[in-house]
Amino acid sequence: QLQLVESGGGLVQPGGSLRLSCAASGFTLDRHNIGWFRQAPGMEREGVLCITSGGGTTNFADSVKGRFTISRDNAKNTVYLQMNSLKPEDTAVYYCAVSGDWYCSGDVSSYNYWGQGTQVTVSS
Repeated sequence: QLQLVESGGGLVQPGGSLRLSCAASGFTLDRHNIGWFRQAPGMEREGVLCITSGGGTTNFADSVKGRFTISRDNAKNTVYLQMNSLKPEDTAVYYCAVSGDWYCSGDVSSYNYWGQGTQVTVSS
């Protein structure tokens, strides 16, 4: 059974950091492009970052440039989202997903498998 499980979310103060993990089971991530998305209450799901099977990265959200990075550890079958200098506007449920395209797309319809999401709340 193909499954993605996100973890690492929680409550953090503004300026703090979190590292989210996206662990796969039932398949290997190293052959796939993996995206991180987020969805705030009342908002559409938006692309954050994507990493290709070759390790190239694409940033979809100008608001996270210089603060968020994406990486992968193929040995652990896991993709990470490192989030630094967090702001209240980063509050959202964060999802990882497997792309069905050969390139990294910010379009949610390009992703076939999704995790259940992990809540990130940035508040003092």
